[in-house]
Amino acid sequence: MSEPVELHHRVDGPPDAPVVVLAGPLGTTLDVWAPQAAALANRFRVLRIDLRGHGDSPVPEPPYRMADLAGDALAVLDALDIERAAWCGLSLGGMVCLCVASEQPQRVSRLVLSSTTAGFPDAAPWRDRIAAVAAGGTAAVADSVVSRWFTPGYAAAHPAEVDTVREMVVGTDDSGYLGCCQAVEVWDHRARLGAVTAPTLVIGGAHDASTPVQLHTAPLAEHIPGARLEVLDAAHLANVEQEQEFNRLVAEHLS
Repeated sequence: MSEPVELHHRVDGPPDAPVVVLAGPLGTTLDVWAPQAAALANRFRVLRIDLRGHGDSPVPEPPYRMADLAGDALAVLDALDIERAAWCGLSLGGMVCLCVASEQPQRVSRLVLSSTTAGFPDAAPWRDRIAAVAAGGTAAVADSVVSRWFTPGYAAAHPAEVDTVREMVVGTDDSGYLGCCQAVEVWDHRARLGAVTAPTLVIGGAHDASTPVQLHTAPLAEHIPGARLEVLDAAHLANVEQEQEFNRLVAEHLS
């Protein structure tokens, strides 16, 4: 595990309210959580982070490991004198939150895991993506990645939102993206799911081709003690595509 880096972050909401940490997908910035920050900040202290190598956070030399990303996030809480918080992560951010919840359970009051996984049985697609980014940068993979993040109907009706997310991917530092891909490539936390003690909500997208429910989110709910699964009519970015229902589920779970 490497030394933590000082993550770029943003805090919204009352200073004395319960804290919820929001960690987002590979190739995005904390702005991907704008729909949640707006909805939750009246009742919670919302802490959004840019993972290492993303947004305005530092880009240490890769490779990274999930424990590195988790350590960075915990260091933000330490700097803000926050001992315990609720954690909500989507995709790569969900893996980070899962790592924190199993290895530092005393730091997690409640947990939301969306469109994420405890590990990919076949790492070959990640090796292919690493090779593509090494050769052509994030622009070489942005279209194929983002095309799986929204259902065709949503993408056709909301082209501006899709373009915004695509620009996040293209704008991500190539080395930072590569390092996080390397963390995902070797990520296998299936044996640690039983160590999660926080009440856990798992949210899947019925049309998610990146982390399909049957292979990824359903097993999380099955093996994390007491967890429950909710499946939304969305692809990978359920927090954007089904904003209102996602916000309702998260707010209810955190209350």
